[in-house]
Amino acid sequence: FKESNGPTDSYAAISQVDRLQSEPESIRKWREEQKERLEQLDANSRKQEAEWKEKAIKELEEWYARQDEKLQKTKVSNRAAEEAFVNDAEDIFPGTEWERVAQLCDFNPKSSKQAKDVSRMRSVLISLKQAPLVR
Repeated sequence: FKESNGPTDSYAAISQVDRLQSEPESIRKWREEQKERLEQLDANSRKQEAEWKEKAIKELEEWYARQDEKLQKTKVSNRAAEEAFVNDAEDIFPGTEWERVAQLCDFNPKSSKQAKDVSRMRSVLISLKQAPLVR
């Protein structure tokens, strides 16, 4: 059993050595310079990749902080709105149903920021307010 570290054919090993020895000085110098240039480019790309990763981590942390801040603000505003709604719900008097509906609905079509078309529902509610159903 024989281990091989290179070409197994003795002629191929000799031809490889001949090729390396017969290589002109300028080509050998170019190979060395090219190898150095490639190593430098690799080092620069690794450095830039590390910088990008750090920047991405910072941006992600900032984004999470902004999202958390938005969430806290939304929670506070929702709690305040819920408290106001519950307080208004306690003041129920017969005959004030349509005023309560009008408070909950936005009847101005231009100020509505909804993507859906709610004009038909709006018209139904307005017609019911003007002529309520009789049982």
